Amino acid sequence: MDPDTEVEHDLSAFLRIYKSGRVERLLGTEVLPAGTDPATGVASKDVLCNPDAGLWVRLYLPNLAGCTPDKRLPVVVYFHGGSFTVETATSPTYHNYFNSLVAAACVLAVSVNFRRPPEHPLPAAYEDSLAAVRWVTETGEAWIAERGDLGRVFLDGDSAGGNIAHQVALRAGRRFWAAER
Repeated sequence: MDPDTEVEHDLSAFLRIYKSGRVERLLGTEVLPAGTDPATGVASKDVLCNPDAGLWVRLYLPNLAGCTPDKRLPVVVYFHGGSFTVETATSPTYHNYFNSLVAAACVLAVSVNFRRPPEHPLPAAYEDSLAAVRWVTETGEAWIAERGDLGRVFLDGDSAGGNIAHQVALRAGRRFWAAER
């Protein structure tokens, strides 16, 4: 039998893992491109923040005409859900949510596209997410540097992303407190 077609683990409705190691995701594979949302005026773009890990984020910036002039925006760093294995920062659920949230709340959002199991077992998702938060606070990326208020950075996520937000906050806190002592 062909190892590329013989199923080793069937985790329907999420994914199938074949004997060859090939992974077939059955959910969360649709991708929406970055750009300007015509309904909200929110602009988005994808930015590589750790080339070695292939880690990138999707940034969202509101139409600044609707925000308080000359004020820096709170930064929301978001970790998507999907049982750690499905969904991405480009999934329609998240892309559409951020267009609405960013427009309504006048925040700058960073949607983290962390590496997923089974190709990248845990703790890769946690490591990527912590690296993304570090990148947000240290980057010279124009949208963040010019419009983001790094004194107001908030971590958020749903499902597995909520777990990641909690773990990243714990790890970042440990580093902060260790540096302060």
